[in-house]
Amino acid sequence: MTNRNKHIAITIVIATVWLANGLLCKVLNLVPRHELIVARILGKSYSRPLTILIGLSEIIIAIWTLTKIQLKLNAIAQMAIVATMNMIEFMLAPDLLLWGKFNAFFAFLFILVVYYNQFVLNKQLKQTSN
Repeated sequence: MTNRNKHIAITIVIATVWLANGLLCKVLNLVPRHELIVARILGKSYSRPLTILIGLSEIIIAIWTLTKIQLKLNAIAQMAIVATMNMIEFMLAPDLLLWGKFNAFFAFLFILVVYYNQFVLNKQLKQTSN
């Protein structure tokens, strides 16, 4: 598989992760524990609308990822968001996470994939096209 094909495939996987988490887990509430996490961290009063807003934001990140606009900013934002979200969840709601505190490991892997896709693969693609 060429670097270009790897980059395209990884980009699609990254966007799919954001879309699935945003649309399926949060907006459509197919995974209710996401709303429970929001309720634990931000309070029960507005947990449903806040969960929907978070889900819509994740859908926007998926779309942004596929548009290839401001790729470096997109990657940095994704890494910062995932790290921040997971640190907060790790401290305030580890019992509600799919893999408990081990969730942090999967978040770290996702951050590495985003980094690799943008700052290694994409850089190599730019160097070979010059």
